[in-house]
Amino acid sequence: MTAIIGFCDLLLARHQAGDPSFADVVQIKQNANRAANLTRQLLAFSRRQTLRPKVLSLTDALAELQNLLARLLTEKVELKIVHGRELGLVKVDQNQLEQVIINLAVNARDAMPDGGRLTIRTANVSEADSRALDHPLMPHGEYVLIEVADTGSGIPKENLGKIFEPFFTTKDPSKGTGLGLSTVYGIIKQTGGFIFPYSTVGKGTTFRIYLPRYIETAADKAAEAAAVATPAEAADLTGKGTILLVEDEDAVRTFAARALGTRGYEVLQAESGEVALDVVRAYEGRIDLVVSDVVMPNMDGPTMAKELKGLLPGTPIIFVSGYAEDAFAKNLDPDQEFHFLPKPFSLKQLAAAVKEVMGNK
Repeated sequence: MTAIIGFCDLLLARHQAGDPSFADVVQIKQNANRAANLTRQLLAFSRRQTLRPKVLSLTDALAELQNLLARLLTEKVELKIVHGRELGLVKVDQNQLEQVIINLAVNARDAMPDGGRLTIRTANVSEADSRALDHPLMPHGEYVLIEVADTGSGIPKENLGKIFEPFFTTKDPSKGTGLGLSTVYGIIKQTGGFIFPYSTVGKGTTFRIYLPRYIETAADKAAEAAAVATPAEAADLTGKGTILLVEDEDAVRTFAARALGTRGYEVLQAESGEVALDVVRAYEGRIDLVVSDVVMPNMDGPTMAKELKGLLPGTPIIFVSGYAEDAFAKNLDPDQEFHFLPKPFSLKQLAAAVKEVMGNK
C-alpha cells in the first residue's frame, strides 16, 4: 500500500487536475487508501496498529459525531446521547475512537430493521465502582464509561462469545465482513481499555466500554507547553543532506528514494540491514539520517541500529513500519533514540518527517 500510494503521489505531482490521467490516478489512490484501511482494521484486532493518542473530552467528541451518526442510523432509529456530568478526560486516538462508535452504531442499526432507539451514555467510573463491577480481567482504577445500547433483536447466547472474532458475522455476506467488532475490540484493548457485551434476544444489546481516565502529569504539562511554543510546520519540505534508506521492498524503496531525491536530498539505498552496514563502511562522506524499515529478512531494523551506533554515532534514525512502535521498541537499546513514521505513508508525510528530524539535529 505504501508503494501504490507513493507512486500515485509521484504521478499526481506531474499530472495536473486538467490532465486526462489525473482522475484515473486519483481513483487508484482512493482504492489504495481503502485497502490500507482494511489492513489497519486487521492490525487493530491484533493490537499491532499504530495509534496516535491525544487527550480528549468524550463529550466534545460525541457532539462532533452526532450529526454523522444521525445520518447513518436513518429516520427509523432514534438517537439519544446522554452526557455524564463533569466527565473525566481520556487519552485515545480520536479517529479510531470514532470508528469504534460508528461500528457499534451501524451494527445496532442493522439489528433494528423496523426501527428502535440507540442510546449512547457516558459516565465516570470511580475506583470503588470498578471494584463493585468485579470484572476479573479489568484492574481496579478510575475509568470513563461509554455505553452503547440498542433495542434491537439481540445476540443469541451461543454467539455472544464469538462476536469479537475476525470474520465472524451473522449478517449476509454481502452486508458485512465480520471485521467490525473485531476492530472495535482491538482498538479498545490497544488503548488500554475494556469492552463487555450484554444482550437479551428480542430486547437488545448493550456494549460497555471502559477507558482509563487520563490524569495529567508534570511531564505532560511540559510537553504541552513545548508544543505550543513550537512554530507551525514549514510548508517548504525541501532540504539538503545525505540519507541512508534501508528497505527490503523494492517498490517502497524506489518510491521513497525518488520522493526524497526530488526534495533535494542525496539518497544511499540498501535492500537489507547487512547491505546498509556495507554501504556505511564504504561511504566516505557524512550520512545525516537513516530511514529504515523495521521488519526485514536476516537482520531487522533494530538489530541494524545497534550495529550502526559504532559506525554512525549520534545519527538520527526514522523507523517506518505498519506495526505499532511498541512492537519493536522493546528490541532496541534503552538509550537508543529514534523517530517513527507509520506505514502506509504518503510522499508529503515522508518528506515532512525527514524535514522535521533533519531540522532538529
